[in-house]
Amino acid sequence: MRVLDTEFATHITSGDTNLCTCWRLTRADGTVLGFTDHDVSIRFADTVFDPATGGDGSERAAKLGGAVDTSELAAVLTSEAITEDEIRLGRYDGTRIEIWRVNWRNPDMRHLVRRDRIGEITLKDKVFTAELRSAQSDLNREQGRFYQALCGTQLGTKACGINIDDDAYRTTGTVLSVADASRIRIDGLSAFETGWFSFGRLTWTSGRKSGLTDRVVAHGRDLKGDWLELDNVVANWVAKGDGFLLVAGCDRLFSTCRDRFANSVNFRGFPHIPGSDFVLSYPKQGDALAGAPLVK
Repeated sequence: MRVLDTEFATHITSGDTNLCTCWRLTRADGTVLGFTDHDVSIRFADTVFDPATGGDGSERAAKLGGAVDTSELAAVLTSEAITEDEIRLGRYDGTRIEIWRVNWRNPDMRHLVRRDRIGEITLKDKVFTAELRSAQSDLNREQGRFYQALCGTQLGTKACGINIDDDAYRTTGTVLSVADASRIRIDGLSAFETGWFSFGRLTWTSGRKSGLTDRVVAHGRDLKGDWLELDNVVANWVAKGDGFLLVAGCDRLFSTCRDRFANSVNFRGFPHIPGSDFVLSYPKQGDALAGAPLVK
């Protein structure tokens, strides 16, 4: 059962209320925004909650058990607050949101209704609709270790032990040109071997994507120089001269950990577990059936 502050409960039961709803958004980059369905701004908790033009929140249905509760927040896009570019760039993906019921005459009289995380966001006719998922959604995230052949951590984590702050594993560079939707030609990698930054991370330091990070799918080199294939479409957001910080990657294979990084002692996978292809295979003439390890 929900317990309300005595003063707030008294205000509700009085029959003459001055209540509004406030939404406090905290993005992954630390940016905090406040919105309210009231017609004037409200301030509390070091946040100014501005009127959300055309803003509206849907009904919230609470489910029993561990099911994820969902609701929606809809509002008109404005250049001063949430812009279409920021949404399409993913700056609001996974944003934490607090929903408050507030006495707009006395904002100190308020109640935190729930904390949610923004899920899917849709855009239509300059209106954004954000799906709000309850805290139970965090239970759907993978936790712990898995029995698999690939390493269960990333290059540079505490479990990995490789110091990616070393200049051997990172560098800065600039975009020379955009080759296609997700491939860019870059400057600044001539000192590194081809493929060194495959499966790495690229953090933009300037341009429209400044502060955002993309995964590197592949790092190659041809007669025109180095190129990177990213996991996101960047053609509409990246331009010549944009700067970035690039960190090396790992394909999480045992052979890579051993031969490239000399770090097999910290390998966080189980390379000797037979895969499904081995389980479904059968002996063939010429096979070496000597009980040797499967890992190479």
